[in-house]
Amino acid sequence: MSSRLEIYRVMVLAQAWEQALLRLIDENLAPASYHPGRGSEGSEVGATLALEDTDYLLYDHRGMAHIIAKGTSLTALFGDFLGNELGTTNGLGAGIVHVADPERGVLGQSGTLGGSQLIASGAALSAKLRKSGQVTMCFMGDGAANRGTFHEAANAAGAWKLPLVFVVQNNGWAVSTPTEHSTGGSFVDRAKGYGWHGVQVDGQNPFDVHDVAVEAVERARSNNGPTLIEVKTVRLTGHYLADPQQYRSAETKADASTKDPIVFARKLLHESGEATEDELEKIEAEARTQVDNARDEALKGNQPGQDLLTRYTYV
Repeated sequence: MSSRLEIYRVMVLAQAWEQALLRLIDENLAPASYHPGRGSEGSEVGATLALEDTDYLLYDHRGMAHIIAKGTSLTALFGDFLGNELGTTNGLGAGIVHVADPERGVLGQSGTLGGSQLIASGAALSAKLRKSGQVTMCFMGDGAANRGTFHEAANAAGAWKLPLVFVVQNNGWAVSTPTEHSTGGSFVDRAKGYGWHGVQVDGQNPFDVHDVAVEAVERARSNNGPTLIEVKTVRLTGHYLADPQQYRSAETKADASTKDPIVFARKLLHESGEATEDELEKIEAEARTQVDNARDEALKGNQPGQDLLTRYTYV
């Protein structure tokens, strides 16, 4: 189990990384095809830090906090967005949906949102058959959780008691569609129908998210079956970078801004006496320095040559 300060440190690191990426996009050094993760840090960091290094992660498209929490190099993540040889895919990827870091259990993404649910069940089945003790954690948004792939994967995982944890990040919006317009019932209630354990938790509190994730991972590792965690979180920005959000009222956006998990965690750590103001500022300064160094290193990378086109071709 990670400490509260470690959870806060990784959330701040992810926020600093995203701010640096946005500056690269402003400078026309990286493509603007990005889905900001502000508001999701509590869910993604709190849950992912329950995993061990050898466990598997299937991330979703929103932000990079879960991938950073899994330990992937910050320089390599910048390299993926810059499309150069220092990226996890050596320049083959085109941004967030193509990060792959198998050595740290980051298995990549499906070509379509929601497709990772089936890949996650397959990875969990592999771990069970090999008796490796590995757990697979799969993130998805509330929109992706309404795809048919969710039900196929959930049914198989329940029938075979796979070591799997689904994390549904329910921020209330599937792009521009409110969850209540597209979803019958609640996501957590689906767990019972497939023989899973289900729990709902407030994503504003990353420490609560971590606690339920630790229990879920232990349940999976002990061959006691999968868990569905529905995290009620917020989206502090648009669905994508240039989203004008004309479908959201000013009141809705203002309400979301009061539920920032980083602000919540900082306040709790300070008021509880777990960290002084100086200690929190030191953590934040170190995160910015770490990100700046990674950005500078990534900018030294070269664009891939033609030889890369056939490097992973099998005939």
